[in-house]
Amino acid sequence: MRHPWKQDAAAAARPGLALALILAAGFALRVVNLGSGIPFAVGVDEPAIMTTVVRILKSGDFNPRFFEYPTGYIYVQTGVAIVNFLVGAMRHSWKAVEQVAPADFYHWGRAVTAILGTATIALLYRAGVRWGTRPALVAAALLAVMPMHVRESHFVLTDVPMTFAAVLAFLLSLRAAERPAPAAFALAGAAAGLAAGIKYNGLMAVVMPLAAVAAAGPSWGRRAAALAAASAACVAAFFVTTPYALLDLPAFLNGFGIQADAFSGRALSGEPSWLLYAKHLRLAFGWPAAMLAVAGLVLACVRAAAGPDRLRWIHLVVFPAAYFWLITGWGLLYARYALPLVPFLALMAGIAAVALLERLDRLPVRPAIRVAAALALLLAAIAPGSLRSADWVRQHGVETTQALAWKWVSRHVWPGSMIVSEARGFELPQPPYRTESVPSLAGCDPAELAAAGVEWLVLSSDAWGASRSRGRTPPGSPPAEYAAILSQASDVRVFAPTPQHPGPHLRLVRIARR
Repeated sequence: MRHPWKQDAAAAARPGLALALILAAGFALRVVNLGSGIPFAVGVDEPAIMTTVVRILKSGDFNPRFFEYPTGYIYVQTGVAIVNFLVGAMRHSWKAVEQVAPADFYHWGRAVTAILGTATIALLYRAGVRWGTRPALVAAALLAVMPMHVRESHFVLTDVPMTFAAVLAFLLSLRAAERPAPAAFALAGAAAGLAAGIKYNGLMAVVMPLAAVAAAGPSWGRRAAALAAASAACVAAFFVTTPYALLDLPAFLNGFGIQADAFSGRALSGEPSWLLYAKHLRLAFGWPAAMLAVAGLVLACVRAAAGPDRLRWIHLVVFPAAYFWLITGWGLLYARYALPLVPFLALMAGIAAVALLERLDRLPVRPAIRVAAALALLLAAIAPGSLRSADWVRQHGVETTQALAWKWVSRHVWPGSMIVSEARGFELPQPPYRTESVPSLAGCDPAELAAAGVEWLVLSSDAWGASRSRGRTPPGSPPAEYAAILSQASDVRVFAPTPQHPGPHLRLVRIARR
């Protein structure tokens, strides 16, 4: 006999117009202003991936020699960069790999992350229909406009791809529980291995196929076969995506050890990490959706313990519980580390929202009032994220003073020039320039800079503000500590912040040759 939730899943095989609109909105939020900040203000940790990709392209050596991350997403980006290079060669942008730099590949790389972020919405819907079409649509809508997920989908980082793989493991584990077969368990295990091959903490996704093993049958033999299939596929998928974990074992162990040491538990805040992550997630969801997520979590825990359909509910809570336990034990804390929890919490919020709407349907009030109440609830849940995501995308695309300075440098400064910058958010690419970033240039000897081959300096109010003599210099002028530099350098270009172009006050100066 088929379970009702399986029948509902089959009935929702065609998502329809609502899902198409949700996916379109989610994709638009993830690709608008995708190229902002390239190449002078790329995201934190983006260079770790893209410089490795370009090194592979130029050397042909697929050993990353960098194991703080697994290589699953690095190899995906390498394939994208190869296609990008071929297209660029046909457009006469370059003729040899020696001519390219990481900056040439960021835009396509970010597009892949945005596509995977959008695909995660579709996967969440496909998994969510086990709880009904309406909860699945609400969950997809919440994820589509989720500010945390929208933001991270704009960068070449591992968090969005790993979240994609975790939701894929969720979907495939549910399917394995519905139709127990060795191949189904192997696919679910492989998805968990893929998550681990993208980012080590993705290995926690393996708890979902392991939970599905309970549906393999009453005999221990069938369960053992299912367990073996899921486990073997998980291990195989990890080593397929990170083969040099075996081929260069010492480097892999050292890289993993460095990463493990960096994340070792230590107090970095007066508040417990679980509370800080809870605050980050509450801010990401907004109060109405966050309260729905909490209600859905409570309901999921109750159903996982008492049923009906306990296994389905166990799948919904087991990964968030295991993953939250993992990240709250780390010494380092960043909001994006909680990203894999977001789709599961969105589904819980969708389940709670629809349960509340069904209670409203039973009230003895006019249909128009019930419809208005339902629309108000959905709007309260989805609108905060939508507005915050749209605002972040808009601000991300604002042309800053750093962007104006980059345009000028790229057009007027000769490739190969040596540039030293104290400006934050202004990391000039190498090549075409020889660059160095310093906290401050205050008090530097221009003669020593010239002797070291420095030709250009980028001065920033972010740096000189700390050393300003109070009230003695105008807001846009460096303080006295920069007098020696300015006396022997040409003040070539000034970029002052305006409402249309926010950012620090920047001065580009050229060191006088002697």
